[in-house]
Amino acid sequence: MTAFDLTRGTSAADVAAAIDDMYDAFLAGDRTRFDSHLHPEVTTWETHLPGPLRTRAELDAYRAQRDAAGARPSLASLSAAEMRVDVWGDTAVARYVLVAVAPGGQPEHTRVTDVLRRSATGGWAIVHHHAELVRDVTWE
Repeated sequence: MTAFDLTRGTSAADVAAAIDDMYDAFLAGDRTRFDSHLHPEVTTWETHLPGPLRTRAELDAYRAQRDAAGARPSLASLSAAEMRVDVWGDTAVARYVLVAVAPGGQPEHTRVTDVLRRSATGGWAIVHHHAELVRDVTWE
């Protein structure tokens, strides 16, 4: 697969495709491509993280510590489901359920809200990522 073209249009479909590419990059172990979807000042709030990470540098420091402990997640699949995207000019909000399945495991569902900005030169980038693990899944 070639790198995703971040300079594509401004439609909701383009934002959804960028998010799908980001998770495809994660599964492929392509951190450079994954990170190309993140703004340098991205805030990351996730259930499993040790508090809000307020920049990409803080996210990278967390990853380095996690990876040094040999704890990088291994997944059989990772996909965004039930995605809803709204675009207002150079700002977009994507809401979706992230479905992660570890090898031989059961699906885990996480509610995600991503706020993205589009720059004239860099395309869409996530400026805020908020994710909460869903304990009792009532859909499927």
